[in-house]
Amino acid sequence: MVSRTQTVVLGRCLCGACSFELIGKHNWVGHCHCKSCRKATSSPFTTWIGQENGFWSFTGNKPVHYQSSPGNVRGFCGTCGSPMFYKSSRYPNEMHFYAALLDDPDGVEPSVHSHAAEMLAWVHLADDLPRE
Repeated sequence: MVSRTQTVVLGRCLCGACSFELIGKHNWVGHCHCKSCRKATSSPFTTWIGQENGFWSFTGNKPVHYQSSPGNVRGFCGTCGSPMFYKSSRYPNEMHFYAALLDDPDGVEPSVHSHAAEMLAWVHLADDLPRE
């Protein structure tokens, strides 16, 4: 049950068939530059929200999923194909959601660049976030 003090953040795919809610504080928000995320999103990097299990739920159609590599599952809308989540055995207590799917993506702010060594040479970012 959600308490009155917990924030609920909503997100959805392009067509709206798959939706989710994130309850309370996020574990982290960060940009990922790894090749796998680039391929999964057809973009130079993606921004993730790490959300603790038990503090998120799917509220529309459940996404279709596939194992992209051993121990890693990626989910997407079965109707429009929007990427929805990433789940890894390396992070068993959290699910990763795409920040761009939020109804209000300006409501979160990334704090790190992950896999910065894989950043594309033509990406030039002017922020001062740590690069791991």
